[in-house]
Order: sequence, then C-alpha cells, then structure tokens
Amino acid sequence: MKDPIIAPSILSADFYDMRAAVQTIEASGCSWLHLDVMDGRFVPPITFGNKMVADIRKHTNLFMDAHLMIMEPERHIHSFIEGGADAITFHAEACIHSHRSVQAIRHAGKKAGISIVPSTPVGTIVPLLEFVDQVLVMTVNPGYGGQKLLPFCLRKIDELREIRERERLNFLIAIDGGINLTTIPEIAIHQPDVLIMGSAFFNAQNPKDFVANTFAAWDHAIEKCD
Repeated sequence: MKDPIIAPSILSADFYDMRAAVQTIEASGCSWLHLDVMDGRFVPPITFGNKMVADIRKHTNLFMDAHLMIMEPERHIHSFIEGGADAITFHAEACIHSHRSVQAIRHAGKKAGISIVPSTPVGTIVPLLEFVDQVLVMTVNPGYGGQKLLPFCLRKIDELREIRERERLNFLIAIDGGINLTTIPEIAIHQPDVLIMGSAFFNAQNPKDFVANTFAAWDHAIEKCD
C-alpha cells in the first residue's frame, strides 16, 4: 500500500504568521493544505473566511482543501471556490441538499468532499459516494485541535473501503482528529488515504522529520499486519 497523503491543518498554526506556517508545510514535503473554516454555529469556534483562502492562494501551489464546518455551506461554496480552494469539503449534517452542493462544486471544476461527525453513521451518505471525490471522517468531535482520537470512528474507514471496492468507486477516505505518532499504528491498519494533522505537525520540533517519522511508523504498522 502506498503512503497516505498528509494534509497539515493551519487551525493549529500561529495565525499571526500564516506565511511561515505555509512555508513550513511546503518545506516538510507535504503537498496538501487543510483549511478549517468554522462559523461559531456548526462548531463553537470562529476561525476565518474566504479571504484567508484567497490570500494564501496567492503565495503557494499547495493543494488547498477548504473544510467548511459551517451551517448552510451551500451559501458560501462559491466564495471559497473563487478564493482559490482546490477542494471544498462540507458536512452532511449541515446541508439539506448535499447532492446539489456536490454538483455545484464539481461543476466549478473543483474536488467535492463530504464530511461526517463521530455520531453520524456512514449509511447517511451512501447515496452520495458515487459523486464525491473525498469522504472526511471526523475522528474527534469537531471544533478544537489537540483532542484525543475516538477509536470507534475508525470502523467507518473499513465500511467506506468496503463500499468503495464493491461499487468500484474512486473517492479518497480522509480522517481528521487525534492523529499523531502514538495513534498512527492504530490508524494504519484501517488504511485511510489522507491524514489531516494539526497540532502534532505544528508542535513538532522539526515538521519535516515528523512527516518522515509518520511514514516510517505507518509502514511499520502495515508490515506487522501482513
């Protein structure tokens, strides 16, 4: 199995120096940048809007995934597309007409993702799986960085992989929350495609070494399973 994509989340970066945060991601060898957009309604905190995305876009070629943790995401999808996001991921729990929103994202030539919180079963999004490019499984209750992984959420990865293989679909499976060098062995056996990492990445003394150590821990865990 190939190594997963590591997508550092700037939620855990120093907002005073966002340029340095983006440069740190680039220097680490990661190719994805995860942007947690929070509105204070769907989740308690408020983070930033489409201007942050647009300003970052001017200075990097990283693949930018805007994770809209907001109510009524369909009202804001186009502003984040115009801001330069390469992918828009929104929550099934926050959008009544999810299929319409997926269509709007893909019609704009962007990747469409659907996300579910820990209490939402995979079954609620099965009708959308043939249309999306990514499914984001939250492995913590969203809103705050640095939380502990909820192990029961990892079973959703297995369920999604089974559906993907059976139906011959192509979506990526991403997970977000509580991912660090301690939890990688537990996560790797479920084989998600994308690891969204915030505090573990930005709190590392050397993020580039941290990424290398993550891949090493991943490969070791997979070898033990074979």
